[in-house]
Amino acid sequence: MTALGLMSGTSRDGIDAAIIRTDGVSVFERGPSSTTPYDHDFRKRLADLIDGGAKACDVESDLTTRHVDAVETLLRENSISCSEIDVIGFHGHTVFHVPEARRTHQIGDGELLAKVTGVPVVNDLRSADVAAGGQGAPLAPIYHWALTRELPKPLAILNLGGVANVTWIGEDSPASRTSDTTGAVVPGIWAFDTGPGNALLDDWTEMWTGDPFDRNGALASRGRLSASALKKLISHPYFSLPPPKSLDRDAFSLEPVDGLSPEDGAATLAAFTAEAVRAALKGLPTTPLRWLVAGGGRYNKAMMGELAARIGGPVEAVEAVGWDGTALEAEAFAYLAVRAIKGLPSSWPTTTGVAHPCVAGVVHRPQTS
Repeated sequence: MTALGLMSGTSRDGIDAAIIRTDGVSVFERGPSSTTPYDHDFRKRLADLIDGGAKACDVESDLTTRHVDAVETLLRENSISCSEIDVIGFHGHTVFHVPEARRTHQIGDGELLAKVTGVPVVNDLRSADVAAGGQGAPLAPIYHWALTRELPKPLAILNLGGVANVTWIGEDSPASRTSDTTGAVVPGIWAFDTGPGNALLDDWTEMWTGDPFDRNGALASRGRLSASALKKLISHPYFSLPPPKSLDRDAFSLEPVDGLSPEDGAATLAAFTAEAVRAALKGLPTTPLRWLVAGGGRYNKAMMGELAARIGGPVEAVEAVGWDGTALEAEAFAYLAVRAIKGLPSSWPTTTGVAHPCVAGVVHRPQTS
């Protein structure tokens, strides 16, 4: 099947769209991708919605329209028609995520997207997992497994979006396999959110410079980390919880870095992301042979330097193995949409803590006259 995935992540930076060909198990081709940035006003509306200061229906309508535009632009620029797309995986935008209360909510009108594009849409990909006792995140690990079947293991894929999450993939041996609902097996996969990715640093950078993120880590590279502030940050109770576990974007506060210079605050927050990953090592079955990094954080030289210094082992952007680190999550939701259509699970007890392998997603089919 040819699937198109859409991702609006916790960084609130825009919409990533990507096309792949897959049967829901193997990935046959990774196709074109694009990013449609959000303007400053819409990013503020998303933030206000999460803070309770905006009307959800208005923002959801605008968000869905922007996703329609992202789909149409990607297809037009690559001379692809909607009829060539079998399914769209539509993540939407997370505005509420408290799995302990079995509540997660992503805005985005899947029915409208299907109607306008004429393509079946799978959305609401987290709710079933949360309802079954899972964290609802991360969901990309099974896609990571599909891409890494020929790579030496164990290895780790680290996604540095607004929130950071790790996927650990072990050798494909009988002892490490987990049955899914079809009776097929997948190798041992462990996954969880490690802590903040770019969210705190993005917020800090915008507060001081007006820029939405610390481009290439320039601000952090000019600063010196505060050991006392870092100690406060890493003392958050989240880090004492065992995996699987997940985070809301705004689970952490900038209060520990209040009073620092813009540069020192940025350096401390970059180090915090890396230190949180180091703390996550104790939750992995074994030490990875290498770390492959996706998401916007891979461009932050200060953050990547801190990671290399703190976790040991090779730390490389996923481009080192031929992937596109910007498109990876959108590709994952294209893959998950196909799995949903075929009744294949998207999460397991070791990836989200769900009670059993869970098939996720709600399918919206375009109305035909």
